[in-house]
Amino acid sequence: MKKAAITRLNILQKAFELIYEKGYLTTSIDEILATTAVTKGAFYYHFKNKDEMGIAIINELLKPSFENTFLKPLTSEGDSIQTIYNMMHEILMDNEILKVEYGCPASNLTQEMAPWNAEFTKALNDLSSEWKEAIIACIENGKKNGNIRSDVKAEQVAIFIMSGYWGIRNIGKLSNNKSVYLVYLKQLKNYLESLR
Repeated sequence: MKKAAITRLNILQKAFELIYEKGYLTTSIDEILATTAVTKGAFYYHFKNKDEMGIAIINELLKPSFENTFLKPLTSEGDSIQTIYNMMHEILMDNEILKVEYGCPASNLTQEMAPWNAEFTKALNDLSSEWKEAIIACIENGKKNGNIRSDVKAEQVAIFIMSGYWGIRNIGKLSNNKSVYLVYLKQLKNYLESLR
């Protein structure tokens, strides 16, 4: 990696950490600069403004991580019910990056920025749509393999699962305790089993 690319990546990573902990709107460029030890000139060399940097965080940091954590697990062979459950269990209970006290970074940005910024809305909607389509594909695969009933409406199930995830992330953030995830996962398992 060239020095400029390393500097850009460093800014994005440090900014993401601050934004994940404090929120986008309350994190200033000066705070980002203080944690990266880069000059204002260097920041503005890489980004026109804070919002451009925020979009880059979504596209360059969140998206690749999202693909590995939320999408790829859904492509595994085998029982689709177990695949969906395993993905959710991994995200909630085992993922080292997603902290219970800070919630879901994509959900946080959606709540903070989507109403005010069309570029954030599009970037975050793209992530959401990809996850929904991956869940739908997993469910349709389960229908083909006979481990999910043929009458199950895949899009409805996908939206229900996603809504549950975003909701439990917020409840976890409020309680600052992963034990609420276990309650959700138990009910999710029951729900998924009802699709057989």
